[in-house]
Amino acid sequence: MAVIIRTEAFDPWQVLPLYEQANLHHAGKIGATSVFVGTMRDFNDGDSVTAMHLEYYPGMTEKQLQKIIDQAAQQWQIVDAFIVHRVGDILPSQPIVLVAVWTSHRGDAFDASRFIMEALKSQAPFWKKERLLTDAERWVLKNTDGYQRQGQQHV
Repeated sequence: MAVIIRTEAFDPWQVLPLYEQANLHHAGKIGATSVFVGTMRDFNDGDSVTAMHLEYYPGMTEKQLQKIIDQAAQQWQIVDAFIVHRVGDILPSQPIVLVAVWTSHRGDAFDASRFIMEALKSQAPFWKKERLLTDAERWVLKNTDGYQRQGQQHV
């Protein structure tokens, strides 16, 4: 089980098979794989968004993501799990996050990957600043319950 934070763009469909080849040696144990890829969209709360900047707390963020995987493994029969998360400057259509979960059964794969993604969005220490089409910037703040509040700051 692994967590990777990246500052550079990545192709999830290239990263995923590399991880599988290097780490999945569980012949016959894997019956299902659930993969979620989150990409940046060009809108939020009715505004056009041209870019965003994601910041994180090195060391703490990776530990929190690993803790989330560990929590999922306590609830579902996970063979392996993998998170790749992008930080830094991100443009619309670029991948931000990859969550992959390998299990023996599809229900566990679906449920565990959903849990990991929802927990990541509400618990992991990431900070997001959006650049709007109007050249304004705003930090997007999130509560621990996953709901977001926004403040706008003009440049």
